[in-house]
Amino acid sequence: MNRLLKRVSWVSVSLLMLLSSLANAANLPDFTDLVEDASPAVVNISTEQTPSSDKRQLNPDARELNEFFRHFFGQQPFGQQQPQQPRQRQRSSLGSGFIISHDGYVLTNNHVIDGADVIHVRLNDRREYEATLVGTDARTDLALLKIEADDDLPIVNMGDSDDLKAGQWVLAIGSPFGFDYTVTAGIVSAIGRNLPSDNYVPFIQTDVAINPGNSGGPLFNLDGEVVGINSQIYTRSGGFMGVSFAIPSNVAMSVVEQLKSDGKVSRAWLGVLIQDVNRDLAESFNLDRPHGALVSRVMPDSPAEEAGLKAGDIIMAFNGKTIEHSSELPYLVGELKVGTDAKAQVFRDGKERTITIALAKRPDTAKIAQQKADENRLGMTVTEVPESMDVDAGVMIQQVLGGAAARNGLQQGDVITMLNGETIEGVAEFNRIAQTIPANRSVPMRVIRDGYPMFIPFKIVE
Repeated sequence: MNRLLKRVSWVSVSLLMLLSSLANAANLPDFTDLVEDASPAVVNISTEQTPSSDKRQLNPDARELNEFFRHFFGQQPFGQQQPQQPRQRQRSSLGSGFIISHDGYVLTNNHVIDGADVIHVRLNDRREYEATLVGTDARTDLALLKIEADDDLPIVNMGDSDDLKAGQWVLAIGSPFGFDYTVTAGIVSAIGRNLPSDNYVPFIQTDVAINPGNSGGPLFNLDGEVVGINSQIYTRSGGFMGVSFAIPSNVAMSVVEQLKSDGKVSRAWLGVLIQDVNRDLAESFNLDRPHGALVSRVMPDSPAEEAGLKAGDIIMAFNGKTIEHSSELPYLVGELKVGTDAKAQVFRDGKERTITIALAKRPDTAKIAQQKADENRLGMTVTEVPESMDVDAGVMIQQVLGGAAARNGLQQGDVITMLNGETIEGVAEFNRIAQTIPANRSVPMRVIRDGYPMFIPFKIVE
């Protein structure tokens, strides 16, 4: 009898577990209809290019972004192949994209087509077209293509990325490693994520499996709307590790409109160098907590100088949007049109004030970089190390301007923890030590790159 009761009890428990599993399964999303409806508008992109061509080296923004992707994907940057004899164009599958209009506009990543001589777009029904490059924007890593077809092309539905929240389900369709129309799903891990080497995109972070070949493909919400463009992963192995990033659809469509009309993107310019406010700086400026963007330098003849911004000002909000981290400011400025009168809420001398700034067109990148390099002894700008990085102290290289930093092989995203025998605690400490470095003699510098520490000889030539 006891044995029978035990068996009945075991069956009851098993039945309850099965019913619970079925109930949970019923609550999980079914993506089949979404995939069936959306796949026709997702495309594979391949290119033809002459290996000996060096034209990709002409764009400094693209060079900078390629180095960024080398850091995240662990792959050889474009434009840095081993020297070889000129030969015929080679065709390779590089990424994904999607059709955004019935007349053939296709959106993808800039790094997918960078340096291409010929661009091919293939639909899932195996139709193939040669695409025309309408325009690119290296700063957001977006490219707009155009294909000509005899009939209306299938399109995706664009969604509002501002409505995204952490925890929502999302789905990606792309061609990782050349496997066409691969579907992967996950959730939104975070929104408004600012990456160390990118100042113009508030990325969507997800745990959707993204690998090389997914680049440029769409990220869908459960309503079948594109809310992002899969762009990057963070990895130490070269493959997916659970952290991927997508460009918000609202950012992308803003860029698309400018590329359609002008073939390029013009951004408003403020003209300041900024850094994060850490706990010690907040205390020294009598702030109640660390937040805002600390102005370390005002560029000459800039909108900031014209408006009266000063080094030491802390920009607490810009055009009505609060700034928690300094990395948020460049995007807020860049999304505004040239000529806009923006209002900056500034903390100065213990008081808050509002300053109106007439934003101007961003000058030529090369001229800005050269001006910074001429006035920067080390050839780089640094910022506080983001909390997301597992580093106790040091400063992170925000931008390599040239000069000593470039000659000594430093890169964006490197973390400097020791210089000339002294430990670096923060930006202020780094700037103090930097002024004491002798010219024309190597001093030891400890750098953490991709999680691995190393010492390099750092030398300033004067």
